[in-house]
Amino acid sequence: MDELPTPTARELEILKVLWESGPKSVSEVHRLLKTADERQPHINTVQTLLRLMETKGLVEHTSEGRTFVYAPLFSREESAARYLDRVFDGAASQLVLSLLKAERIPPEELEQMRKLINSAGKRG
Repeated sequence: MDELPTPTARELEILKVLWESGPKSVSEVHRLLKTADERQPHINTVQTLLRLMETKGLVEHTSEGRTFVYAPLFSREESAARYLDRVFDGAASQLVLSLLKAERIPPEELEQMRKLINSAGKRG
């Protein structure tokens, strides 16, 4: 499996916008960006980050007239699967165990996970 570049925290925030909203221009990403610290970066910062992300192989752009529209080069699911492989050697149970030990899964999410696991088990 090819090695995916590891995004910085800011780059991950931009990827989340693109994963959730689809391909977007710099101004659209800027408008939709909700950072963890609730500080809105300057639009020029977003533009610079997207250019750097393209150089790193995280996103690509197409041109619509004079506007660049950026899209991620991999899905959220692909990123999660590669993280699982890299950190937990592909063992999903170890990931879940780590989250349980850290008490990071709220009860309602645990119930949702139970349903997903049961459903996956019935499909084989």
